[in-house]
Amino acid sequence: MKHSLFLLLTLCFFSVHSLAAQQTKRHKLSATAQSMAKQGFVNVLDYDSTIRVSLMYSRPDNFTGRVLYTDLREAYLHPLAAKALAQAQKELKRRHPNLSLIIYDAGRPMSVQQKMWNVVKGTSKNIYVSNPANGGGLHNYGFAVDISICNEHGDSIPMGTVVDYLGKMAHPELEPTYLRQGKITKQAVENRQLLREVMAVGGFKVLRTEWWHFNLKTRKQVKAEKRPYIK
Repeated sequence: MKHSLFLLLTLCFFSVHSLAAQQTKRHKLSATAQSMAKQGFVNVLDYDSTIRVSLMYSRPDNFTGRVLYTDLREAYLHPLAAKALAQAQKELKRRHPNLSLIIYDAGRPMSVQQKMWNVVKGTSKNIYVSNPANGGGLHNYGFAVDISICNEHGDSIPMGTVVDYLGKMAHPELEPTYLRQGKITKQAVENRQLLREVMAVGGFKVLRTEWWHFNLKTRKQVKAEKRPYIK
């Protein structure tokens, strides 16, 4: 009896120890994330753990066709932006408990911005990427997020185009035109509108050329406030 009890306690100890080790490994931050944290940026999931994260530049299925984040898997923003995004998620959950915001990109190091710019410079697509030589974009300061809405399984709901689509069908102001032409559906337009509405609760404004891109501040504000970019 004592031997069996000892064996059971031993197994429990190693099981708990193994689980703790797995959790530590799972939650260990990447080097890039640690660098962002040291610069004062924060993990969005620390503000709302229900927000989904699937960084598109950690995979090759983005407009560059390359993996740009070799280790980053976490979404980091300026604390003000993370707090605002949590408010947007709360509003979405209030309206649709089965839906969630899903982040495809957040704070972005300027070095990665340069790699993106190198892909589009000298082409007609350069209007979609901010030039690092001019200070980069609001992603580089932690005040912008590429985002959509997903269901309880993590699948994005229809939005008319994929995230990172560099073309006019991604322009919010042209939605009525493409709806009339039958190139995007009424459901997709309504889903985009839902996204804009919940993000507005947090104070975000959509970019005129990308339905998935939202800014909390303007370039003018960031410059006036002398905000540092992400290194």
